[in-house]
Amino acid sequence: MESSVPAPSPLPPSLPTAESASPASASVPAAVPAAVPAPAAEATPPVASPPVPPVAPSAQAPAASPAPTPATQAPAAASAPTAAPTAPPAAETADTAGTAGAAGAAGAAGAAPASRSRGRASEANVGALPGPVPLQAPNAPSPSSTAIPAGMSTRRDPNLSVDPDLDNALQSVLLTSGSDLHISAGAPPMIRVDGALRPIKDAPVWSQDKVAEAIYSILTPKQREIFEEHLEFDFAYTLSENARFRVNIYQQRANLGAAFRLIPTEIKPLSALGVPESIGSFAKLPRGLVLVTGPTGSGKSTTLAALIDLVNRTRTDHIMTVEDPIEFLHGNHKSLVNQREVGHDTHSFAAALKHVLRQDPDVILVGELRDLETISVALTAAETGHLVFATLHTQDAPQTIDRIIDVYPPHQQSQVRAQLAATLQGVVCQTLIKRANGKGRVVATEVLMATHAVANLIREGKTYQVHSAMQAGRELGMHTLDQHLADLVNSGQISFESAMEKAHDYEVLKRLVTRVETVGQLGGTMNSGVDYSDAYSGQI
Repeated sequence: MESSVPAPSPLPPSLPTAESASPASASVPAAVPAAVPAPAAEATPPVASPPVPPVAPSAQAPAASPAPTPATQAPAAASAPTAAPTAPPAAETADTAGTAGAAGAAGAAGAAPASRSRGRASEANVGALPGPVPLQAPNAPSPSSTAIPAGMSTRRDPNLSVDPDLDNALQSVLLTSGSDLHISAGAPPMIRVDGALRPIKDAPVWSQDKVAEAIYSILTPKQREIFEEHLEFDFAYTLSENARFRVNIYQQRANLGAAFRLIPTEIKPLSALGVPESIGSFAKLPRGLVLVTGPTGSGKSTTLAALIDLVNRTRTDHIMTVEDPIEFLHGNHKSLVNQREVGHDTHSFAAALKHVLRQDPDVILVGELRDLETISVALTAAETGHLVFATLHTQDAPQTIDRIIDVYPPHQQSQVRAQLAATLQGVVCQTLIKRANGKGRVVATEVLMATHAVANLIREGKTYQVHSAMQAGRELGMHTLDQHLADLVNSGQISFESAMEKAHDYEVLKRLVTRVETVGQLGGTMNSGVDYSDAYSGQI
């Protein structure tokens, strides 16, 4: 099979052009004749063809002619064995899906977790990350990882030639169980491990030219055009069969920068994430709105993916997702799953949600409730009998309720309170805290379940009393963040100082720390058997 090597598009005037010609393309003749007669030994008449781009030598078949051309290759292939063409590197691929982030857009997509599918480095090696030496990713999936579902398009571009130093830096993220990679002019590549940023050991400082060369090496022409127009761009990049990254590229002080967030290809079940068992009950709901909230990097996307996967494996439904970009890839199990990406499959969250009700969905996942229009359509979808999952960047359940209501103008807020009281089925707020021994992080959660008391408080605008209702509803699977923090302190998983940094009410936390004694006390039998082990370490 012939392969073409497109000429790289020039960098913008403000960015110096970096040399990126590959050796293969450099050895190909610059011009190709329009027509070359077939070899004399063949009975085939002369073949004429329009000029085509030169091909790499590895794709040419051996022939008697000292200078084979694309016009002579076809007859030769019919009469003699050809050399096996060299396939493009499978590990150097990029998703063409992406969306331009407007400068005023609110927030990035929910944080996506880092993967453990690669072996965790020893604790000594975590402090000294590998340098920019070539690092080979395993060719086959590890036993703990899951390959991209069959039939799921990753929109790869095999013509991209990824910068080798960027490839090595991304491999370092996998080998050190990191979660993020940052590249910026004037600094070496830096990896976030267990919440802390540190440079790759012995990596040189990258210049403006080097950063530009690395970033443009993973962009398709269309993606590059979008970025140069908006100066910000989100997309998903596939490094290898078991490694995908959510990428945001941006411009700072007239230089380029990029942040890579590792997306696990394996969707872990809720039982492996260290979250309360009561969260699994949301996947059984016939209708309503369920919100997963927390700061960036708290594992919202991981929890949502586990909930959708639970629905997918236990129900015969039609699941529609709208994401920016698509992070976790869901195959079809008992349910049918369709995933739409903002900027590639649809123009916006609001535009997709306007039409989703005509697509016969049972379950709808909204990557983020960003604006009034998106929130309004999500509430309407939940009100009309659909189960809707979505995320917000809020810290606790009362703040989540207020955030939705406050988006509306004052004259509509009373109506929205009534609508939210009737549709809200649950809120999960979560955050990650470093373990007491310094090895990894543990998840702390706050869970609100829909009850008549909670619905009345929302309807009457008394959200400041929601925490009291949660404290009294342990037997229903509810608990506040302070209750869970106290539980983690008393079980020895986190330090009291770390808990104080995340607590909503210091006095409540102090009182609970002296009273709560065991993990099982939190939530009673509703939380019995919950694994609060370090399941999130290296996953976010």
